[in-house]
Amino acid sequence: MSPEVDAVLARLLPYPEDGSRADGPVAVDATDRLLLDEAAALIRERPDDVVVVGDRFGALTLGAIASGARHVRTQTDAVTAEAALTANSRRASRLLRDAHVAASAPGSPDAAGPGYTQHDRLEPRLFEGARVVLLQLPTSLAELTEIAEHVARYADPAVTLFAGGRVKHMTHAMNDVLAASFAQVGASLARQKSRLLIAREPRSDVGPLTYPVTARLTDREILDAIAPRGARAVAPGAPTADAPAGTAPDGLTVVAHGAAFAGATLDQGTRFLLAQAPRWPDLSDVQVPPVTCTSDTSEAPATPDRPVPGMDAHPVVVDLGCGTGILAAVLGLRYPHAHVLASDRSRAACDSAAATLAANGVRPAGVVRDDAGALLPIPDGSADLVLLNPPFHDRAALSTDAAHRMFATAGRVLRDGGELWTVFNTALHYRRALERAVGPTEHVAQNPRFTVTRSVRKLLTDMSVTGG
Repeated sequence: MSPEVDAVLARLLPYPEDGSRADGPVAVDATDRLLLDEAAALIRERPDDVVVVGDRFGALTLGAIASGARHVRTQTDAVTAEAALTANSRRASRLLRDAHVAASAPGSPDAAGPGYTQHDRLEPRLFEGARVVLLQLPTSLAELTEIAEHVARYADPAVTLFAGGRVKHMTHAMNDVLAASFAQVGASLARQKSRLLIAREPRSDVGPLTYPVTARLTDREILDAIAPRGARAVAPGAPTADAPAGTAPDGLTVVAHGAAFAGATLDQGTRFLLAQAPRWPDLSDVQVPPVTCTSDTSEAPATPDRPVPGMDAHPVVVDLGCGTGILAAVLGLRYPHAHVLASDRSRAACDSAAATLAANGVRPAGVVRDDAGALLPIPDGSADLVLLNPPFHDRAALSTDAAHRMFATAGRVLRDGGELWTVFNTALHYRRALERAVGPTEHVAQNPRFTVTRSVRKLLTDMSVTGG
């Protein structure tokens, strides 16, 4: 690795952290370095044809620029990773200019400076003409499949895909996934417990894109949860959107992109939370306080300062960390008079949730890609019910940071007396954190793996925290 690349990587931080926490994430890992080393020669040969997918903190994108790439197209699923790249590009901007000028011929237009373009999602224009693709291997085979199919279908036929990961998290199934889209798949030697899979020669006989996938779920927990009070069941096979008033759908349609958690299935945590639906609040007689909306939201996205119009007329329910939108769709069907909001940091999740809601005839007030609900388009103290199944992994690493940020968001957006229902791995013992962030919290149900709690938002003057 050149001194210029090393200098750039040394400037990066695991944003939003500063890297000082002993058990915190690192901005540059051995896989980033191995990917940049193995691809360096090709990057110099094809400086305009470099694509990065799955960058965590900007090491691959900025490292590729420092290696000689003139303009990098980059896409990452998590909005937090996008923010990290933006922050780190500012930290390393001078070094990136110096590295680029050093690699350019004196007086050439290339010396004007490098750059990158962030793409919002996997799409053809991200990969068109690409000759070098750098990828941090995802843990999900479904996500890897969606990425590999896009590269094989839309990149230059001479493309080389460098996909790297930690050896302990790599499986032979990853080779098989790549081999379905590429005729040549090989592996690098391991270095510092990381290894690369290198794929070439996209197959010309690949079929249609596998993702997104669609499934119809008829689990008993879903059927019970989506039935409004007094509803009767719809005849099997009847589309939800066509169900007459006063009837309950016979199932739920879920749409999932490859990177969406649990795919087009019902994960066990959500299943356990849905089983408690009979105890969720009855919002039919909620007295909604007026909400002032002073701006016209028709020409700008709704934000906490520009809330969704009409919020003063109906209850507000939120699926925080929505994944494929199963809970959001359930909320929309169970509380048809309520405003439904969903948020997730994952682009694949938000796209999946929007499609799931549409497939079930639910028109949400918003599906928002943000960090832990920070940009929910409602004022503080306005939500009546929040459902939460927080993540406890960041890729392959155990992390509860996002969960605690979500607890804080729930405490902020819930009205006095509003409820947060949370399902979590029992070993994580979140009750005290929920009481601090939201209010009095009770254990509602517990099985050998999961716990469901109910937290009631109370003003600080009324709160009494109990042990548990």
